[in-house]
Amino acid sequence: MFIINCKNYDEISGDKIIKLAKISQKISKKYKIAIAIAPPHHLIPLITKFNVIVLAQHLDDKKIGSTTGFMIPEIVKKSKINGAIINHSEHRIPEQEIKNLIKRLKHLKLKTVLCVKNVNESKKYAKLNPTFIAIEPPELIGTGRAISTERPQLITKAVDSVKSAKNSTKLLCGAGIVSGNDVARAKQLGSKGILVASGIVKAKNWEKIIEEFSRALV
Repeated sequence: MFIINCKNYDEISGDKIIKLAKISQKISKKYKIAIAIAPPHHLIPLITKFNVIVLAQHLDDKKIGSTTGFMIPEIVKKSKINGAIINHSEHRIPEQEIKNLIKRLKHLKLKTVLCVKNVNESKKYAKLNPTFIAIEPPELIGTGRAISTERPQLITKAVDSVKSAKNSTKLLCGAGIVSGNDVARAKQLGSKGILVASGIVKAKNWEKIIEEFSRALV
């Protein structure tokens, strides 16, 4: 799994997101790998027609109905998303909300990408059997210093912690990934994919960098 978190970067604002989706669709087909895009919520309808996985950047554990300003799983699913990122380091939520959201998303047959900041969290939350656990040390996010080179032992320990749950959860790694070498190293250490943001979105040539990362995952 190759996830591109667009955050709220200006580079993908308006219909610019369409170009990213087209490139991702092309490269996904070429290398036969799953590429997911997590756009700002209002841009979701612009990319659901492409053959890419579409993830919400966040969802709220709030009820359907009179809940203004929240992203409700059952409502957002009708925009044809495939899943959601939960508990990103820039949008952390309480443990009980994490548990509730994973349960709700499973019921809705949506993928769950649960972000954690350390091995203790990966071990604790792997027991909930999310689709993926993405380990992202906050201090490396957006730095260009990849977790796979700066703290490789963190990936191997996180892989072991996820395996200890003895379920279908797979580990992804993120934070600071900027090259194919970073991706290849993460794969060698046991990661089943990557969660990337600025390393893709702020690159000068999207097609070149997405292809470089994709080759490293094959």
